[in-house]
Amino acid sequence: MRGSFGNNPTQKITFGGAPMTIVGNTVEAGDWAPEFRAIKNDLSEFNSKENTGKVVVYSTVPSIDTNVCSVQTRYFNEQAAQFGDDVAIVSISNDLPFAQKRFCANEGIENSILVSDYRYNEFGENFGFLIDELKLLSRGIVIVDKENRVRYVEYVKEVTDEVDFNKALEVLKELV
Repeated sequence: MRGSFGNNPTQKITFGGAPMTIVGNTVEAGDWAPEFRAIKNDLSEFNSKENTGKVVVYSTVPSIDTNVCSVQTRYFNEQAAQFGDDVAIVSISNDLPFAQKRFCANEGIENSILVSDYRYNEFGENFGFLIDELKLLSRGIVIVDKENRVRYVEYVKEVTDEVDFNKALEVLKELV
């Protein structure tokens, strides 16, 4: 069974102050999380069903090669260590898997999974994070509970701003 998705074609964000348009259906707390495919760093396919039965944090960034994105990715990787196997941290960008693999090696990313939405754009479109003009993902957080219900969503309005780390961590702790 799938919940309703708040299709919001007027959702606007900015990137460095320039207006951008989000493509796809936004999700809200209480919705069923849509399934999606992405590409892992070894070029194999990732399927969101792989994390069934876990609390999942989807951390979305435009590019891991920017300061704010790398801070966000490293932060959730560090936090993942305290939650064990019941929580999956999945960082998603449209960076190529090769760049993600290099980033993980250089930054010691071992507690979270980096996947690329570049091939299918299913995460971006199914969760409402795809920036139409750039074909990059917008910045944000989606937390899904063990039953696959969305429990927290943050769509950052200015892509160069950070997510609310404290709020996301608070929600995650409540679910574990």
